[in-house]
Amino acid sequence: MVRPSADALVESVLVLSTLGAPERRTLTRRRPRARRIESADPEPVPTARATVVRAAPFSSTEEAAEWLSSADMDAELEAAVGVLNRALHAHRVASADPYVTEVSASRALVARIGYGSGDEVADGRFSEARELPATGPRRPRRSMEAPEERFAALLGGREEVLAAEELVLRARADLNAGRFDEAALQARVAIEALLAAQVASPDSGAAGGSLAAHREAIGAAANAALRGELPGDSAAALEEAVAAMELALKRRRLGR
Repeated sequence: MVRPSADALVESVLVLSTLGAPERRTLTRRRPRARRIESADPEPVPTARATVVRAAPFSSTEEAAEWLSSADMDAELEAAVGVLNRALHAHRVASADPYVTEVSASRALVARIGYGSGDEVADGRFSEARELPATGPRRPRRSMEAPEERFAALLGGREEVLAAEELVLRARADLNAGRFDEAALQARVAIEALLAAQVASPDSGAAGGSLAAHREAIGAAANAALRGELPGDSAAALEEAVAAMELALKRRRLGR
């Protein structure tokens, strides 16, 4: 059951299942030993299915069909991914496992939106559904960036990853997920790392000046987050600040 808070109504129900999982062998207390193999054949890989079910049922099949015919598929998918990522974030914190990561819609093998009875949708089946086309990772249509070349350079030791790059990515993920306290704290460290690395110092031109202008606002937001007093309208200011840092890093990658 997914609720925004303990005293709020249920917003949706998240159903998770694993498909094609290998049969579990009898558990023993002995630690399993590495076994000798003759060839490295591919191992069957199980897949996970996440189904996000709206809490309020449709009053009739006709109402459900009308909803499906006029639904904004991209918005519905984005909302469902948001629920899944909230669950993944909760699992990461609950299990204290830093390697549990969130996902994007482009990483789904298949995405379907539809309606059906409770038993149907819980089992991944529908009375009627639409299968969304695979999108793949989104990239700008026109860009001078070459991520594949930089990937090779980073892996080959010809370039180094700035600490600020990872920090800005984390701030973006928190911001997109609506975790504004975490986004403010990440943004504060990120902007200090950017300025310390002279990616965009206050006297380095437009990008640097823009970043320096955000420094005080980010600091105030981070301090408010530590006190548990971050205003609800901070999202726009944080979005502007994170976008400015992303732009500064992009200009660095392009050598501008």
